[in-house]
Amino acid sequence: MALNTNIKKKSDFDFDLKFGKKRENRLHTLLGMSSEDKVEVKTERDWWQKTGNIAIEVECNGKPSGVMATKSDYWVHILAEGDKDYCRLIFDTKTIKRLAKKYISTLKAGGDGFRSKFVLIPLAEIFLPKNLTKSMQQRIVK
Repeated sequence: MALNTNIKKKSDFDFDLKFGKKRENRLHTLLGMSSEDKVEVKTERDWWQKTGNIAIEVECNGKPSGVMATKSDYWVHILAEGDKDYCRLIFDTKTIKRLAKKYISTLKAGGDGFRSKFVLIPLAEIFLPKNLTKSMQQRIVK
């Protein structure tokens, strides 16, 4: 019986990997990027609508992962409704790391076997002045 569980998990992983690769390729084409450009693309399906948050992976199996381990220059977070992309949030990796550290108190376990940890960042707060860099805050027109 355990064998069937492993096959299902591998199948889920393979499905998610294929799903992600398709979106990465679409994004590279959309932005005119070459395949050498370092971009991390994550797709979040459905939960963002229910919670109002984006979930940023920061740890898996007790080790840094996701945004805390990426070597990319840009982090693209796709919000999807099922198989359809709703919008794409494009961050400099430094920015999304800074936000993840700021919201570390929201850390939640999730993913396969709850082995991953995610920081929840409220969508409504991403562009609030308190989350902008100091130089961006100074440029806000009042």
